[in-house]
Amino acid sequence: MHLFIGNVHQNFAELSEEESRHFSKVLRGKVGQEIHVTDGKGQFAKGIVSEIHSKLVQIDITELQQDYNKRSYKLHVAIAPTKNMDRMEFFLEKATEIGIDEITLLKTFHSERKNINLERCQKIILSAVKQSVKAYIPLVNDMIKFTDFVRQNHSETKLIAHCNEDFERMNFKNLIQAKTDYLLLIGPEGDFSKEEIQFAYENNFQGVSLGNQRLRTETAALNSVFGVEWMNS
Repeated sequence: MHLFIGNVHQNFAELSEEESRHFSKVLRGKVGQEIHVTDGKGQFAKGIVSEIHSKLVQIDITELQQDYNKRSYKLHVAIAPTKNMDRMEFFLEKATEIGIDEITLLKTFHSERKNINLERCQKIILSAVKQSVKAYIPLVNDMIKFTDFVRQNHSETKLIAHCNEDFERMNFKNLIQAKTDYLLLIGPEGDFSKEEIQFAYENNFQGVSLGNQRLRTETAALNSVFGVEWMNS
């Protein structure tokens, strides 16, 4: 199944300029070909290609589904990017495939990376959406200081995963519940600083442990994504 990103209307859909170019130039698609299109916001359409131009491919919709495979929860992971971007890109790809709604990139005291190519991150997520046939595109937010992010008004259940035993923590797997929205903070390889943990607690974040083993940043984040998905499966 070929899945493309575009604008989905009641009776027709239009591929984005980049997707149109890919369909016509790279895949050498033809009029009359059946393809699938999503707007990344829950609409999932099947249709027949009716027009092909270099910057616009139009599809006549034959079947349209709203809220395609919509999950009963939302998950937002705020994570300090790893120094090795291959590992961070692996997380973005796999988290998208498993199921995640939003990713925020954090600047923390022990962060090994202070900037990131947001456009590349978005492309990796889009590729994973198409590969895993999703109808929702996760939002990825640019780098933000830890304290600035924690101060924001978040509506989800707020959790911070860390390894500092001086602070009270609950077992993550025992804490999570089905059909509940979560925001989870994941620190860098050196963990969050004591001051950052304290600041998060003061802003109503609950401390959690992801297990007895010390995990790499991307492994800890994926572990949490798996855990929430498993609870809701």
